[in-house]
Amino acid sequence: MTDGSTRRSVLTTGTAALAATCVGCSNYNDNGSSSSSATSASSGAGSAASGDVLAQTSEIPEGGGMIFKDQKVVVTQPTKGEFKAFSAICTHQGCTVNQVADGTIDCPCHGSKFHIADGSVAHGPATRPLPAETITVSGNSITLG
Repeated sequence: MTDGSTRRSVLTTGTAALAATCVGCSNYNDNGSSSSSATSASSGAGSAASGDVLAQTSEIPEGGGMIFKDQKVVVTQPTKGEFKAFSAICTHQGCTVNQVADGTIDCPCHGSKFHIADGSVAHGPATRPLPAETITVSGNSITLG
């Protein structure tokens, strides 16, 4: 049956092409860009569970923030000693935010920006704020949950 083997070849080739395309897309949201007021962290051990230390308070810049890609959380310090946390997933179409700069949390996909103080929309197309996440600051440690 040449039709069956031809169909199988097309499906195999198509699947391989789709997989290669998806791998390229995954890097779009992980472009590693940062500025002096933003950093991005990635845990080599996988996702932090509730109660695991995300960062030290000294690592979160005042007026900026840090993105924890593995945990899908962004932690900000809008004013000295005040720490906030939000989902790092843009409410527009689900992309992961990639930087914190000039008082906003920025999404690379369509240009949405969110205020670091409350996660509210600073610039669309997003229309909903970033959901707040729960963190605990104890001494110099910031923990998730």
